Amino acid sequence: MIQLVIHDGVAVVTLDRPDRLNVFSGGMGAALGDAYVRCDADDAVRAVVLTGAGTAFCAGADMTPSADSFAGPSARTFSASPVRPPAWEVRKPVIAAINGHAIGIGFTLAMQCDIRIVAEDAKLAIPQTRRGMVPDAQSHWTVPAATSRAVAADILLTGRTFRGSEALALGLASRALPAAEVLPAALEIAHDIATNVHPVSAALTKRLLWADAGPDEVERLETAYHRVLMGTDDAKEGPRAWMERRAPRWTGTVSGAWDRVLEAESSVQENK
Repeated sequence: MIQLVIHDGVAVVTLDRPDRLNVFSGGMGAALGDAYVRCDADDAVRAVVLTGAGTAFCAGADMTPSADSFAGPSARTFSASPVRPPAWEVRKPVIAAINGHAIGIGFTLAMQCDIRIVAEDAKLAIPQTRRGMVPDAQSHWTVPAATSRAVAADILLTGRTFRGSEALALGLASRALPAAEVLPAALEIAHDIATNVHPVSAALTKRLLWADAGPDEVERLETAYHRVLMGTDDAKEGPRAWMERRAPRWTGTVSGAWDRVLEAESSVQENK
């Protein structure tokens, strides 16, 4: 259901049910969460690309009777957000390469990613209101955060289908390209991050981007994170590499820095 390949600092996670247009089931959700955990913990992974096998990204939930896509409401394990951790909690940039149709949870999972590259002719929709349900995977938060409440209302309340080209115009995607160019473009971004971006800087910047914080708290966190990084070998290596016009040779890691990050955040909370 899920393929994970790691090469040159980039993890490619593929939803792998091409004969079913990569429809989503509970088993796929668990496997995707496991892949995210592995990517988060592995310091060799600097960026993650999420894509679909074949011609679709994910055509939505598996509606066949044998699928376990939706647990009954009495089940203690049921969640409308079945992938744990979500992509925004992975401490590496996660790029959705939406190579084809992304419907329902197929699109709401992509909205949990940091960057979205979409096939310009892909069909996209969050149609749950047309199915007697409500949108899932925290999309009532991710969609307006990425765009606006007006765009979220348009997409979530109508459940209408739209193309990748419109997703770009609405601000739901960073780029809209011919389908064959989507994965190469996402990999190009991922390899650039893996080569040039400091892994701890990326993790902290991502943490701030997804933080549910106002401007004053963001300022305090930015200051705390600066103090984590200032004076380190990598804070010297970045400018040096730029001056010498070469790729930086980073030595710091996310796992190695994280205790200091948590201490800095704790200090911010104590001094509020």
